[in-house]
Amino acid sequence: MRILTVNAGSSSVKLSLLGDLDETLAERELDAPKARVDDTELDNALDSAMRSADVVTHRIVHGGQQFRQAILVDPTVRGELQNLCDLAPLHQPKSLAALDAVSSALPRLPAVACFDTAFHSTLAPAVSTYALPAAWRGRWGLRRYGFHGLSHGWVAHRTPRLLELSPRDLRIVSCHLGAGASLCAIRDGKSVDTTMGFTPLEGLVMATRSGTVDPGMLLWLLEREAISEAELADALEHESGLLGLAGTGDMRLIVEHAEGGEAAAILGLGVYLHRLRAGIAAMVAAVGGLDVLVFTGGVGEHAAAVRSGAIDGLGFLGLGIDPEANRRPDGDREVGDPRAPARTVVIRAREDLEMARQARAVLGAAG
Repeated sequence: MRILTVNAGSSSVKLSLLGDLDETLAERELDAPKARVDDTELDNALDSAMRSADVVTHRIVHGGQQFRQAILVDPTVRGELQNLCDLAPLHQPKSLAALDAVSSALPRLPAVACFDTAFHSTLAPAVSTYALPAAWRGRWGLRRYGFHGLSHGWVAHRTPRLLELSPRDLRIVSCHLGAGASLCAIRDGKSVDTTMGFTPLEGLVMATRSGTVDPGMLLWLLEREAISEAELADALEHESGLLGLAGTGDMRLIVEHAEGGEAAAILGLGVYLHRLRAGIAAMVAAVGGLDVLVFTGGVGEHAAAVRSGAIDGLGFLGLGIDPEANRRPDGDREVGDPRAPARTVVIRAREDLEMARQARAVLGAAG
């Protein structure tokens, strides 16, 4: 089965064709500003190899409470996905624009929707519930959804195979660190806790997102200062995080400037690592211990200083770093001190492989 994966990002759409053995047969990346996919560019990108796909699978950011696993897209499902745009107005329209464009270009192929929220549908009520009025929670569906589920799901699938361990009761903390960042506590292959909540703004410090801040402070700004709701939303999403602290969201530059003694970079890296260490410890508490710590995502895979900086403060959790292994550049690999009780690994983020895995399961179940 050849599977075409479609991953719509903030300003681009990534296409990847996977073969029977999950080998990459073709890849393309299209510019897609303002949630628009140019039909001509898409038609040119879909060469004969990609048109040979048997199924198309799409990354959809939000599945709400109703979509707890991947599903074949039909007109009813498409309408329900549209209704979820209010929950993710910055991300859902981009996913659906790519879905519509590719479905129009390849109308005979079945389309499978894979959700970034679905992996976290196993969160217990005590974990997913906000301490807000019951009427609010019931009326507006206010709860912790969590995101990056395709990445964390791949970590849950890949880690025991990489380390030749049984997934049964395996306690993993997955650190997806990229422009967006979140942690996930995984036990027995299922999400037990995560750092993102109702929106992707909650949790860790990110490239341009603030992560968790005091809501009272935001109310104070709205009540006392001449800041509109739109300005506040834009600042939290696009002007905060590492950019607000260090003047750039690029972790490579921040590490370089911090090593050179730049005060803003030192502060930015310090705040980032403080929140990261605290989050990892919280995730370990959620699963009652730690067997494997996993780093994934662009920063998690490539920023050795971030990995070592996080682990240097977590020795009490049984973690340690192997400096030489940590400096190696590529591939799924162990980077932890072999004497440490808990293991530390780096796993390449492969949302496309997780999407393909889910697509095969959906089509197999469909007969």
